[in-house]
Amino acid sequence: MVECAIKNWNGEEAGTATFELKVAKEENAAHIVHRALVRQMNNARQGTASSKTRSEVRGGGRKPWRQKGTGRARAGSSRSPLWRGGGVIFGPKPRDYSVKMNRKERQLALRTAFQDRANDIIIVQDFADELPRPKTKELVSALTRWGVETGDKVLLIVADRNENVYLSARNIETVRLISASNLNIYDLLAADRVVVTASALEKVQEVYGG
Repeated sequence: MVECAIKNWNGEEAGTATFELKVAKEENAAHIVHRALVRQMNNARQGTASSKTRSEVRGGGRKPWRQKGTGRARAGSSRSPLWRGGGVIFGPKPRDYSVKMNRKERQLALRTAFQDRANDIIIVQDFADELPRPKTKELVSALTRWGVETGDKVLLIVADRNENVYLSARNIETVRLISASNLNIYDLLAADRVVVTASALEKVQEVYGG
């Protein structure tokens, strides 16, 4: 069980929150988190890279010069892979890079990664009401009061998307805003600090609790 202090909009302690997630065994944790990360990054690939073989490059149907007597090496096509403008040997072709992973394994990896970041997690009270209109400057000030240092990459997890919070956060280069239901391995591991609202923490435990 992990116990954390809950901070209010002004950065003051306003209570405590606990969470306990069913995580992978220590000897398997790194492996299953790595598999989930590889799966997410592979599934994000478009797989549309394509090159032409010598049979697909336009032209090259005529023999460039006669077979013998010129003193040059014999050549049958100007689209040979050895020639400039020729085809590509073993070049990329459109393919599917996606990797399958069982849903229970993915959730176990998420829970393991989330609990492993316990020392970097900052739990705050829901602050949507503190932003009656989009104001990036106010959100930046709040992050500083919560203990986020300048330059830190922040993953901000909220229970549900609020338009004012979204508009306030989208112009901050180092902040990534996601809802609790869209939690993913890559964002969890890439962030220096993870800021979670109290309601989002409840939703994480409800959805991924195990």
